[in-house]
Amino acid sequence: MNIAKVEAEGGNIAVVSSSEILIEDVQTALDLMATVQYEAGCDRIVMNKSLLSESFFDLKTRLAGEILQKFINYRVKVAIIGDFSMYSSQSFQDFVYECNSGHDIFFLPTEQQAIEKLSMLR
Repeated sequence: MNIAKVEAEGGNIAVVSSSEILIEDVQTALDLMATVQYEAGCDRIVMNKSLLSESFFDLKTRLAGEILQKFINYRVKVAIIGDFSMYSSQSFQDFVYECNSGHDIFFLPTEQQAIEKLSMLR
């Protein structure tokens, strides 16, 4: 795992990258949050969707809700980047819309858009 810090308004943003899946369940999500906080001191994270298990994107597993609730509980804002068009279910599209309408979790196409969105938050 690689954590790059990007300076932004109101503090730094961690851009997390890896060649392997980092979040497979709630515990690995908590581990990622702790590692980012310890190594980078950031409470805003950008990560590619490839770092998440495919079961995250199947809302029937409830994994997305459980994991994202942990981010909210620990006051960590996260932007997940990538192409989400392959997930065509209406429930997933509604989920993304609701997340993007809030202030904590975002699904965005590019790293630059994610950084800009997280920069506006505090």
